[in-house]
Amino acid sequence: MDVFRIQGGARLVGEVHVTGAKNSSLKLMAVALLAPGKTIIHAVPNILDVTIMAELLRRLGCSVSYDADTETVEIEVPETIEHRADYDLVRRMRASIAVLGPLVARTGAADVALPGGDAIGSRGLDMHTAGLERMGATVANEHGYLVVHAPDGGLVGTHVYLDFPSVGATETLLMAAVTANGVTVIDNAAREPEIVDICSMLLDMGAQIDGVGTSLLTVTGVSSLQAVEHTTVADRIVAGTWAVAAAITGGDITVHNANSEHLSIALEKLVTSGAEVETISDGFRIQMNKRPTAIDVVTLPYPGFPTDLQPQFIALNSIAEGSAMVTENLFEARFRFVQELSRLGAEVRTDGHHALIRGRSQLSGAPVEATDIRAGAGLVLAGLVAEGETTVHAVEHIDRGYVAFEKQLSALGANIVRKSSPTLS
Repeated sequence: MDVFRIQGGARLVGEVHVTGAKNSSLKLMAVALLAPGKTIIHAVPNILDVTIMAELLRRLGCSVSYDADTETVEIEVPETIEHRADYDLVRRMRASIAVLGPLVARTGAADVALPGGDAIGSRGLDMHTAGLERMGATVANEHGYLVVHAPDGGLVGTHVYLDFPSVGATETLLMAAVTANGVTVIDNAAREPEIVDICSMLLDMGAQIDGVGTSLLTVTGVSSLQAVEHTTVADRIVAGTWAVAAAITGGDITVHNANSEHLSIALEKLVTSGAEVETISDGFRIQMNKRPTAIDVVTLPYPGFPTDLQPQFIALNSIAEGSAMVTENLFEARFRFVQELSRLGAEVRTDGHHALIRGRSQLSGAPVEATDIRAGAGLVLAGLVAEGETTVHAVEHIDRGYVAFEKQLSALGANIVRKSSPTLS
C-alpha cells in the first residue's frame, strides 16, 4: 500500500492545469453505451476509476482504449451488448451505477450489482428505481443485484419528481429517457455542470432535451442515437482543491482550464478568508498573503457550496484565525475524516451534521488515513502546513480523483513523496 510522506512548511507557488472532471468522464463513458459505433471522449483524467469503468464496458462487450498522453478514451460499442455489471467491479466504484440507465434503454434489461465507492454515507438508489418504475420498468433486488426489465415495447415517457436533486438519479433517468417512447419530464433535476456536460454530449448524439442547466428537464425520446466525439468539462473540484492549497499554504497558484463560475461560492468564501482571487481567460489565480480567517460553510446541491470541497475547507479552517461552523447537508458520514484531522492537532467538534472548528496557529505532523477521495485531499492539505512529517495512508482513495497529485504538489514546491508502506502504524 502506498503512502504520502509530507514535510510541512512549504509555500505553494506556480501553475497547474486541470483536466476533465472525474464526475463527468465516468458518466460520459456510460453514455457511449447508448449508440453503436466509436465514441471518442477527450480530457478524461488518468485515474483508477477510469480504468475500472473501462473494464466494466469491456465486460459489456465494448472495445475500450485509453491514451494517457492525450487523455483520450475511444469506445467501440457493438450493435449488441451485454446487460450484467458484475459485483467485483461495481463494488469498487459507485459511478458504475451510471450504466443502469443506458443498459435498460439499449437492451431492455439490466443486472447491476449494488455499488460501493467512498464511505461518506448512505446514497440509496430509491429515486433511480422509482423513476424507472414510473417509466414502466419492473425492478427487483436479487442476490445483491438490481435487476431491471423494461416493458415489451420499451420504456415510456412520464413525469418524474425527484424528492431531492440527486445527481445520480438525474443521470440514470436522463439516459433512460433519451430513447424512451414519448416525453419524460424530470422535475427537481440536479443542475451540476457535469449534468450539463452529459446533456451536451447527448444532444450531439441526436437526443432532444429542453431545459438543460435548469431543474426541469424535458426529454423527448428518439428512436436512435449516433456515436460522437466529445471533450469533458473541466473538473471544478480539482480546481477548487488547488485554490484551497494556495490559501492554506499562503501561496500563489494560477489554475488553468478551470471555470471560475462553477466555483463562484467557493472562491467567494476564500476571498472572505483573506485570499486574492483574479479571474483569467482560462481559469483563475489565487494568492494568500496572511493567515486565513475562519469561514462558515454550508453544503448544498449545485449551485450551492459543493460537498466535495467540504473536507478541504475544514482543513483550511483548522489553521485559520477564529472559529467557524461547517454544515454538511448531503452526506451524513462525511465528517468521518475529522478524527484523522484531529490526529494532526486540529480542534474540531462535531454534532450531527455540524462541525465546529477552532483554528490553531500550528498543526503537528502525524500518521493519518484517507477515508475517501476528498477527505484524503483535505488531509494532504493539512499535512502541507503541519510541523514535521505527516504520513497519509490509503492514498489509493486520492488516486481515484486526482492525477499524480503528489507530483503536481512537488512541482509547486511541496515536500511530498510517495512511498510503499504495509499498514498504518
